[in-house]
Amino acid sequence: MTDETSGVDEFEALRRYLGSVAYRLLGSVSDAEDILQEAWLRWRATDRSRVEEPRAFLTTVVTRLCYDQLGSARHRREAYYGEWLPEPVVSEDASPAQLAELGEEVSMALLTVLEQLTPAERTAFVLHDVFAIGFDEIAGSLDRTPDATRQLASRARRRMKNGGRRTTVDRTAHREVVSAFASAATRGDIQGLVALLDPEVVWHSDGGGIVSAGVRPISGVDKVARLVVGLYAKFIAPEAGVGWAPVLINGVPGMAWHDAEGTVFGVVVFELTDGRITEAHVVVNPEKLTHVTRITVTS
Repeated sequence: MTDETSGVDEFEALRRYLGSVAYRLLGSVSDAEDILQEAWLRWRATDRSRVEEPRAFLTTVVTRLCYDQLGSARHRREAYYGEWLPEPVVSEDASPAQLAELGEEVSMALLTVLEQLTPAERTAFVLHDVFAIGFDEIAGSLDRTPDATRQLASRARRRMKNGGRRTTVDRTAHREVVSAFASAATRGDIQGLVALLDPEVVWHSDGGGIVSAGVRPISGVDKVARLVVGLYAKFIAPEAGVGWAPVLINGVPGMAWHDAEGTVFGVVVFELTDGRITEAHVVVNPEKLTHVTRITVTS
């Protein structure tokens, strides 16, 4: 086995993990892929005989690349048209083994809350609280002391409040709510939607100024229910081959809008509390869906 081949095998064995780190730090699939490409180039140029722990080494490389990018990304998002939402990871059904992996994915809601943090706070929180990396190792990536890094993570938790908690999703119950939501929206059933929505539900949407979407979140059960019925009537037309289908979005049951060929042009995923929808995150910006593969269209 050549040294080059060995380097490829080691990197590929860690690709999913490194991609998860980058995605959680940046909230962007495309940016995470760019980070992985740059990390590979640096790994290939490294004297790997001097690397004792490839995972720790590559984690540091990816972290530093993401940290450098977070500052400029924050400025771009502040100038973004309308509400900025993370890029969704969309898949169709999955096996039990795949579902176990998907359960480790980060929700759209948590990624959105992470935007409240400074780059240093976000990095410390994600690496320690999500990936259980020690503060000594994180400190080296951030060029700070372990105590300072510990304080960053603690401050991040306080700022995020309940948004920082990771909860286990009951996918069966969640899927039932999504199915009921789709059925009520299809029928134009305002009262059916109201029964599924929390009184203080918030509807978030991201069109990026490219596709029509709300510039600010919509709050309140009546406003959201009427918005959903109006959106369905305007944009979903089965007779024209446009429909929606159940998918997994960051491991959570949601819906995808698609054309007759299965090309996805919008997704929605919900946060639930006590069986009711408290938040909806809708992404229709086509630039955030380019990585989404076509879904299966059933007749």
